[in-house]
Amino acid sequence: MLAIYEKKTTSLDLYRPLRNYISMFYSEREAQNLEDDLQTVKQYRSDLERQPDPSPTSRRDLLQKYFKALCLIETRFPISPDNDHINSVTFVWNDAFKQKQKASQQNIHLEKAATLFNLGAVYSQIGLSFDRATVEGRRQAIHAFIAAAGAFAYLRDNAAAKASVGTSTTVDVSVECVGMLERLMLAQAQECVFENTISKGSTPGVSAKISRQVGLYYEEALAALNVAPLKDHFDKGWTAHVQLKAALFYAEACYWYSLELHEKEDIAEEIARLKSGASTLAEAKKSSKGAAAQLLDAISKLEANINRNLDRAVKENDRVYLMRVPSPSFLPPLPAFSMVKTMPMNELLDASKEKMFASIVPDSSAKALSRYTEMVDNIIRTQAEKLQQGSELTRVRLKEMDLPDSILSLEGNLSLPTDLKEDVEAVQISQGPAGLEAELQQLMDLRRVNQELLVQTEELLQKEATEDSQFRSQFGTQWTRPQSSTLTKNLQDRLNRFAANLKQAVDSDARIEHSVRDHSALMSILDCQPIESALPSLARPIMSLDANEDAIVGALKQSLRQLETLGAQRAGLEDMLKEMKWKDDVLPKLMTSAGSYEDLFRKEIAKYDPICEDIAQNIEGQEQLLLQIQARNEEFSAVFNLQDYKASRQKCYKQIQAAIAKYREIKENINEGLKFYVSLQDAITNIKQQCSDFVMTRNIQCQEMIEDVQRQMAGLSFQDHKNTGSYSYPAINQPHQTQRSSSHPPSDPQNVPHSHPQPQTQYFQPPGQSTIPGYAHPPPPYTTPQQPPPYHMPPAPGGPYPPRQVQQPPTNQEYGQPAYPGWRGPYYNAHGQQPGSLARPTYTIPGPYPPPHQGYYRQ
Repeated sequence: MLAIYEKKTTSLDLYRPLRNYISMFYSEREAQNLEDDLQTVKQYRSDLERQPDPSPTSRRDLLQKYFKALCLIETRFPISPDNDHINSVTFVWNDAFKQKQKASQQNIHLEKAATLFNLGAVYSQIGLSFDRATVEGRRQAIHAFIAAAGAFAYLRDNAAAKASVGTSTTVDVSVECVGMLERLMLAQAQECVFENTISKGSTPGVSAKISRQVGLYYEEALAALNVAPLKDHFDKGWTAHVQLKAALFYAEACYWYSLELHEKEDIAEEIARLKSGASTLAEAKKSSKGAAAQLLDAISKLEANINRNLDRAVKENDRVYLMRVPSPSFLPPLPAFSMVKTMPMNELLDASKEKMFASIVPDSSAKALSRYTEMVDNIIRTQAEKLQQGSELTRVRLKEMDLPDSILSLEGNLSLPTDLKEDVEAVQISQGPAGLEAELQQLMDLRRVNQELLVQTEELLQKEATEDSQFRSQFGTQWTRPQSSTLTKNLQDRLNRFAANLKQAVDSDARIEHSVRDHSALMSILDCQPIESALPSLARPIMSLDANEDAIVGALKQSLRQLETLGAQRAGLEDMLKEMKWKDDVLPKLMTSAGSYEDLFRKEIAKYDPICEDIAQNIEGQEQLLLQIQARNEEFSAVFNLQDYKASRQKCYKQIQAAIAKYREIKENINEGLKFYVSLQDAITNIKQQCSDFVMTRNIQCQEMIEDVQRQMAGLSFQDHKNTGSYSYPAINQPHQTQRSSSHPPSDPQNVPHSHPQPQTQYFQPPGQSTIPGYAHPPPPYTTPQQPPPYHMPPAPGGPYPPRQVQQPPTNQEYGQPAYPGWRGPYYNAHGQQPGSLARPTYTIPGPYPPPHQGYYRQ
């Protein structure tokens, strides 16, 4: 492979001219502040000349830094022969391929071009330094060669043309030379890829494509070497090397492609490809003078392989296939595939983030640049508004003519308005009208669960009341415990309200079910998949006098395609304007301009005139085309009766909208019903727990009272009975305690019978009556209204719905009031309150316990 030597230069002092310019046009203080930057530039240039560290990587880093510094110098320091500019600096560089030729220029363009050339040369040397016998070495070589190609491509696009202006130039930095070097570096990078392909044992087809691309890159480089100005500029060894490489990899492609043809038993083309490769190698060897021995050895090996396979193929064809061998000139080109591309260098060489000479901005140039930028922005803004207005006019006019929707409808490509389409998709995602049946079933399941809970709760209270009644009948007046009905009145009232709520909710559920059935036909349109299939289509006329419908449609479609092309052109024109502004770097010209800025502005602004003319032609052509489309659309509407079609389509739109509205209404009612039943389930579960606690406590009291009555009936001593203190029964959720104390003897002992136990008095003590001594802390009885705990009890195991966290409802609503709107009204109708009564808060269920100042005591 080939590496490129760097260009040589002469010694040059940049420090003194730059410092003098700063001191003269700015201030001595500014020059002192920029001393470090000036010394840095001086050091870069000195290292470039003397090469204190000749290693390629160090040279690469130096050249990148120096090029960025040159970019910064170019925008701040005008270097030219003019008196007001830095005219004492002359850059001298020798040609890299003909050392005796040199170029000298009093501008920075040659210096930048030479620096970029050397950067590409250093990258090529780095690529050649790696060991390509290893996979890692080949990978690093590929990266270096494509970086070299990137440096040469950047030189070609940004500096070569400017550096070639004038009489004192060299060929090595010309556009033609650096373009050839880019192709050469890509060829060597692709060659490394081919070496990787062979080492991995890829298929013959892949190897053929990659090797062919190597040959194409070398052929492009060879074509540039064989024409002016490069024809007589390079050493003959270079040309011979590139020519042999091009022939070698063409023959490689023929060889590997023939292996693939042999597998397919395409013997005729296999023979033709092998002959073509062999003849190419034979022709190349005739001009191999000066080529490397290693390259000639590779050609000889490949030639031997080709001839061996050719002899085998010819014998097989003569004995077996007997196919006619085509001439190589009639064969199609070999397939090729590039695995490398030029590395972009814009970011690597971008100097915009460098801080060097940041404080130097020429005042005149800054003002001129600001004015020029404003002029460009005004042009772009005006033209962009024209383009936008043109696009908006097209959109409005086409919508008025119902295009291209009517054409699409005729072809069966129907569509809904975007907002309506989104609404339908939202309904279909939630399973559509068909999913309402499942939700209704869920509603009925929740209702059934609530009904079962309510029945279970009522059975708890009924069972306890029945047992209490049986004991009262058994023991008569000795059973002094309060009746269950007096203690459970509040609980029974609330259960009755819940039952009434459930009854009203059943009616609302029925109304929802009726609504689903009544409107199923309306909502069935939402189940169409896709929804566009429900839309009416534009049909051809049944009868036609001249049968020119196809011609009318074809002419209208052609006009629409032309309009679409104009729209795409407008988008491209706007992008061209923005790209031109982005590339419009006028600052160097402003800083080096010796004449009037106005002349420079007129010259630079003129660059935008062709695009502005294209925009004006585009807008004018669009207006004429819209008039043509309008005329053709009127003819189309008359033939296809478009007005009736629009009416039927609009009717279908309204039907879909009505179906969506009805679906959402039913869906909302069902959701409210679900919320109601879940909340009601929490409330019933809570009151069921209170009833369970009440029944458990009554059972404990019942057992104790039975024991007490049995002791009385067994004839216990009067004194023992006399010393027995008052007894109270604990409230629900409180530990059972029996408190006893000695009571005072009766004031009239004669009134106290001695032969029989004293009968037990009633348990109820009216409010205000003083308690008997010894009962300082009576436990609360069962009728105390208290706030129930929050509804956080989980449902019974196996319940159909997960637990729901119920928030405390507002305090101005009774649970008997509507819990959700229901079917165009309350979900259930509560009993009206009496005038003046206060509404109870939702779920505020009175507790079964009286306040501590009331109680049931044994007198």
